[in-house]
Amino acid sequence: MAKNDTRLMEAADIARAIGLLTRLPLTDTDNSRGAAAVWAYPLVGLIVGGLAAMTGTIAHWLGLPPALSALLSLATLIVLTGAMHEDGLADTADGFWGGWTREARLEIMKDSHIGTYGVIALILATAARWSALWLLFQAGPGVAGAGLIVSAALSRATMPTLMAYLPHARPSGLSHSVGAPPKPAAWVAWAIAALLALLLTGVAAFGLVVWAALMALVVARLARRKIGGQTGDILGACQQIAEIAVLFSLLA
Repeated sequence: MAKNDTRLMEAADIARAIGLLTRLPLTDTDNSRGAAAVWAYPLVGLIVGGLAAMTGTIAHWLGLPPALSALLSLATLIVLTGAMHEDGLADTADGFWGGWTREARLEIMKDSHIGTYGVIALILATAARWSALWLLFQAGPGVAGAGLIVSAALSRATMPTLMAYLPHARPSGLSHSVGAPPKPAAWVAWAIAALLALLLTGVAAFGLVVWAALMALVVARLARRKIGGQTGDILGACQQIAEIAVLFSLLA
């Protein structure tokens, strides 16, 4: 394949990943690559994490306290992604602990209404992310900015892994429409996220990668036991849990 063709393919993959995972006004013009484009998911984390870091840094420069800088950064993350990962976390919590059978859990997860478990999961997850970012901004906007980017990238590297190694739990939905990616694409996603972590956090990156991978393993095992595979909601829940783990590991 010619070098120019490769670059065009990579650019199309990045555009597809951005169009799928964010609300940024970027049209996905090439569907030919399908799930092979998941290698670019950590780059989406770089973009949304970078924009959130910029928001928090500006707030810090304007003299706002760390708590408000953290809150504005978190709000930026949520707005940029349309809360799609938060929605997945809530649906997963409702389904996993609100249903007694695989079929009931999948049906609950498909329901657009939120239940008690979903509300509790969102409250706890949002509080955890805000608290971690608050403490990171107290350490300095540079530290918080690095944390935002690294946690966003590593948490999105977990998603291709679940897509590649777990079967689809249902014959429809967002994850099913994207398809099962080739396993090398999932490993490329990890390599990109790990490199970003190494550049921004140094040797601490090794621990961060371990924590993100561990959360992916936990969610994968739970998803296989509860519903027999993965869905888009499972991917969103994994992203949220891995992001929280990475943020708190930065505070250790």
